[in-house]
Amino acid sequence: MTDYAIGDIQGCHDRLLDVLDKAAFSPSRDRLWVAGDIINRGPSSLAALRYVAALGSSAVVVLGNHDLHLLAVALGGHSPRKKDTLTEILEAPDCDALVAWLQRQKLCVHDRERNLVMAHAGIPHIWTLDQSIAFSQEVEAVIQSGEAAYYFTHMYGNEPARWSDDLSGMDRWRMITNYFTRMRFIAADGTLELAAKESADQAPEGYAPWFTYDRPDDAQIVFGHWAALEGVTHDDRFAALDTGCVWGGRLTMMNLDSGEKIHCDCP
Repeated sequence: MTDYAIGDIQGCHDRLLDVLDKAAFSPSRDRLWVAGDIINRGPSSLAALRYVAALGSSAVVVLGNHDLHLLAVALGGHSPRKKDTLTEILEAPDCDALVAWLQRQKLCVHDRERNLVMAHAGIPHIWTLDQSIAFSQEVEAVIQSGEAAYYFTHMYGNEPARWSDDLSGMDRWRMITNYFTRMRFIAADGTLELAAKESADQAPEGYAPWFTYDRPDDAQIVFGHWAALEGVTHDDRFAALDTGCVWGGRLTMMNLDSGEKIHCDCP
């Protein structure tokens, strides 16, 4: 069995099949770790979502901000945005089943044997690995509970901007969600800067890429979300897998044991 991790698919179903074919991926033998953002902006969000969901136990999935956005539209009363490509999912006969499947996915997964963790945007340096897992499970429980509609109705926002153990309720859940699914630049005290989307060397004053800080753990972190990095972190410990497929870049998949990266161009 080979485990592969793949970056943001974002509805690029044909390119997903291309890169899987390059690796001779077989669901009966291999597993696909999906670093979030299966859907949205690309041309075939429904097909991509159906494919990953159909993998069953052969897929390990974390939720990205676009996946959460679909849930916010379906469950929280929000309207699709102008550039969204979610209509085909929302009108599909299996929409309810796909939404329910997404609700069961995680924000963070940890492979203790490999000492590897995957989250869509990353893990903030202010949390230990055990804290990160616990906080992710806290929000996952809310998403899968009767409070899901309330959570998705109030999920959006940039405040609070910094973690505190005293946070509670929606402020706490939103803060955890933003670290796992929206983080790029962060201050030493854990304050998030959520407006900037530029490359790592263009950090706003007082901020730096989240993966450049000293950390309380030595786990390898696999993440997506930040296409402007073009897959480069200058540290093999941090595997950036969003290489901008939906923007005409590449779709990137990595062998989790060998570190080999397999690419597919996305014209």
